Formats: sequence, C-alpha cells, structure tokens
Amino acid sequence: MYVATVPNRNSPPAILLREGYREDGKVKQRTIANLTKWPPEVVDAIRRVLKGDVVRPALADAFSVSRSRPHGHVAAVLGTARRLGLERVISPKPSRERDLAMAMVIQRVIDPCSKLACARALSSETGSSTLGEVLGVQDASEDDLYEAMDWLLGGQERIEKTLAQRHLSEGTLVLYDVSSAALEGRHCELGQIGYARDGVKGRQQIVYGLLTSKDGCPVAVQAFEGSTGDPSTVADQVAKLKKRFQLSSVVLVGDRGMITQKRITEDLKPAELDWITALRAPAIRQLAERGTIQLSLFDETNLAEVSDPAYPGERLVLCRNPILAEERRRKREALLASTEVELAQIESATKRVKRPVRGQDKIGVRVGRVINHYKMAKHFIIEIGNEHFSFRRDEAKIVEEAALDGIYVVRTSVEASRLSSAEVVSSYKRLQQVERAFRIFNGDLDVRPIHHRRADRVRAHLLICMLAHYVEWHMLRELTPLLFAEEDLERSAHRPDPVGPPVRSQRAASKAATKRTMEGFPVHSFRSLLRDLATLTLNRIQPVDLPITTFDKVTTPTRLQARALALLGVSERVGLNGKATVGLP
Repeated sequence: MYVATVPNRNSPPAILLREGYREDGKVKQRTIANLTKWPPEVVDAIRRVLKGDVVRPALADAFSVSRSRPHGHVAAVLGTARRLGLERVISPKPSRERDLAMAMVIQRVIDPCSKLACARALSSETGSSTLGEVLGVQDASEDDLYEAMDWLLGGQERIEKTLAQRHLSEGTLVLYDVSSAALEGRHCELGQIGYARDGVKGRQQIVYGLLTSKDGCPVAVQAFEGSTGDPSTVADQVAKLKKRFQLSSVVLVGDRGMITQKRITEDLKPAELDWITALRAPAIRQLAERGTIQLSLFDETNLAEVSDPAYPGERLVLCRNPILAEERRRKREALLASTEVELAQIESATKRVKRPVRGQDKIGVRVGRVINHYKMAKHFIIEIGNEHFSFRRDEAKIVEEAALDGIYVVRTSVEASRLSSAEVVSSYKRLQQVERAFRIFNGDLDVRPIHHRRADRVRAHLLICMLAHYVEWHMLRELTPLLFAEEDLERSAHRPDPVGPPVRSQRAASKAATKRTMEGFPVHSFRSLLRDLATLTLNRIQPVDLPITTFDKVTTPTRLQARALALLGVSERVGLNGKATVGLP
C-alpha cells in the first residue's frame, strides 16, 4: 500500500491511496481512497507510516478493525477449484445454483458440516470465513442449499463424463472399489443392514462405489442399497465405462472380492474389457495342490508368472512377500495361543471336582464359541464327550497353511506385450489409491454418518464429497513439498520391486526425521496447513473521524503461506477483486 501523486492536467494533482497486488503473474494496482481533500499533514503522516516510520498515536487511533474473517484457506481451495475449471465442470452457464454448489464443495474441504451449519458459515453475519461473500451467496438459507443439491444431482452424468474425458483414455487403467457409510434415521430407501465396511455395525447404511483414474483421481461415484455386495456393483461400472464414457479398451482394476469369476464371465468378457484382480485363498490353495505354485519358484526372486488350465487365456503372477509372511506367521501363532488358553479353561472346567461341566452339548457350545471367535477351528483336533474334553494342535494343517504364507496371486487378461509381470503387480497395488480416497472421504471430508432422508439427497451428498475430493486430490499433489508425503510419485508407482514394501525417497525420509522441509518450513499435514492458511484474514477497516469510508484489507501472508499459495498457483486475493473495498466512491 502506498500514496501516489497523479498529475491532473490544469487541476491540482490527485492524491490517491493505492495498493499493489499480483494476479496471474502480473502486477496490478487498485485505488483504495482519494486523499486529495485531506489535510497535507495527514497525507504526509500516512505516507511516512507506509514507508515504515514510527506510528504517531493520533494516526494509530484514526483507524479501527471492526471485523476479521479467515480467508487464506478459502483463497487456496477456491483458487485451486477455479484453476481446475470446476465451475465449468459443474455447469457451463453461471447461475446462483452453481455458486451454491461451489460453496458446498469448498466448505466440504475447508470445514465439513451439515447444510444448516454450512448456511450459517456462509452468512455475512455469522459466517466463519469469507466464502459466502466471495461467491455472493452470503444470504443463502438451508433450503437454498437443498434446492442446489437437487439441481446439482441433475447434472451428475454430464459432470462425470467431463471428468472422464479429462482423466481417462483408451487403454488406461481404471481403479474401482466400494465402501459404506452409516445412516442416521430409518427412513432412507437406500438404507439397509449390511456388511459394515466402516465398522459401524447394527445400523442402516448405504454402499457407494468410487471410480478413479490410475493415479487415484476421482471420476465417478455411485450409491447403492446398504445390503449390496461388492460384486453386484461391477455391472453398473462396466456400463458406465462403455456407454456413458464411450471407452472400449480400458483395464478395470478391482480387488479379489470385487472382480469374481462370475463377474468376469457375465460382465467383463461380454463388454470386451480387460481386468486385473487377485485370487482368493481357496483358489491359491488349489493351485498349490495341482503343483502350479512351487516354493522353488521363489528361490531367486519374489515374483514369477505361470499359467494354469483352470484360467485359460489369463496370466497368473505369483508373488511372495517375506514381510507379509512373517506377519501372518506371528498373527497365526498369537491366535493359536489365545485359543489354547480359553480351551484349556474349558478342559479344566470338565475336570474340576466341584460342579464340573457335563454334557456333550454344553461342552460343545462353549468350545464352539471360542474357536469361532478366533477362527482357528481348522487348526485343532478336538474330542468332546459327555464327561471329558481334550484338544491339540493339528500340526500338519498348520504347516500346510504356513507354506503359503506371504503368497498372493494376481490374475489378469492383459497381454504381456502391454504389461510386464512387474507392471501387473504394480497396477493391482494402485488400488491403494482408492483406499486412500476412502480414508479422505471418511476423515477429511466427513462423508459419514449421512443425515439425509431422501435417496436423491444422499446421492447429491456423495457427489459433493467426490467433487471436494477432486479439488483436495489436486491440492495434495501440488503441496507435497510442504506435507508429510512422497514427492517423487512416479518413482513410488514404478519401483523396481513391486512386491516388497515401498522405500521412502531421501527427501521424504528427511522430512519425516527432521519435521522440516528442504526450504526450512515446518512440515504439515493437509489439515494443519489449511488451519495455518486460515490465519490469513480479511480485515474490515473502520476509519475514525476521517473523510473515508470503510474498506477491507488482507493481512500480509507469512513466508509459509506465500509458499503454499505459490505452489497452488493462486493469489491471496482470490475472489476479492472488485469486492475488497466497501463503500468507497
């Protein structure tokens, strides 16, 4: 901010209070006030203060800050969304509904909350940030937001098609997985009791599937009834890829519980789509029994490709992870030991003198409760009589199972000329990107529990969460130098040994050890960095007894805030151009 003297032909020069700022790499300026009619001594005092001279008490008392609102996190998220063209993705035509939809998406990133709380956060009176003002929706009510949700859902197919055109192409990998979210209430038509993937048991839930690019960028989301099994959702995704997205040769990657043999036969093969998935434990055991899996294959390497008559036209990539093998051995031994402790208590109860446990049925109920709890029935030989009970480990079966510890099999229809064995394994492990997306959905974006009653509102809620994750996904990639995250993403995705655990790069290891970046900034999580950006505020300046009206001023960014905004390619003045000054002529 500075005082400029502007020549005015035959009239006295104009004395203007101006502010310089940078936008899209260009330096611009705007006039805050006309000081021409101010007393010269006041103008001179302002000029000296802006140059860094000591503030005189009289001038310091001439201004007051009537209100301060967090703005930096709004600038970062909204600026990123606009740079990504999210407004045009939502709708090519400007409208109040589009602004409200954008507000709900941005609010979901900066501070996820209910629609009532969102309306309050946008309000010019009770707002917790500048978001409502910069989008011009500070007067929105809760009902306005619900109507905007209904409007947004009507464009879901077009929105997803636009994202697919951006991030999917012929021959690419498409990742797919499902999760669940608990519902509040009992009246949503999608709500059913089902397998609780989120750990919230005994409550109605919905199931939702997420389709992403090979790097985990979200493209489409779909809601299903809460009792829907994973494989039952595949047909809809195949139809979506083929018909709506007009893709004919992509590779669908799904886990072993998703892409089953039935789904391959009934959905993927008729659609002429390739796939990458893995075999379940019983199928792996059958391969070992037929001699397809032999431990000698892993003498020199932890990866080998084989074929088997039960899987014609497919490639089977055998993998052996020593770390996983040791973890399974440790876990099995712990479960066996815990089972033995409780079975020994039952055995002791049958032998005690006072009130011993008697009856084959009664003893059997107790034993069944224990072995079913630990899932260890197959590893024990149990004898139950009316007056006795004994047990011992079935060492032969334990050794047989231990031989396959750490071994998993990736199956695919993709030809070797397109993907090598190592690339097939790396492609299957990319499903970790979708799992990470679910963690963001359930954590940062607070997708659950869902409080909406109508099925369409639930679907709109999921779409808002997906669009919010779309923005956050891009921000996470661009802010990696400041975050506890791997910066060399390509190296991590294409490491030489895809079976073993990933190895941190030197820079990522240094950040984790020192808690400092290479530039000396403190390393942040995404949430803590947003909180830091929120301390960059928009202040309402109230002049006292001066011929100037109220105006707004953004605080100067710290070095960390300036670095974060620069990485995102946005300015702290996002959304304030033309709005930062209030009441000036």
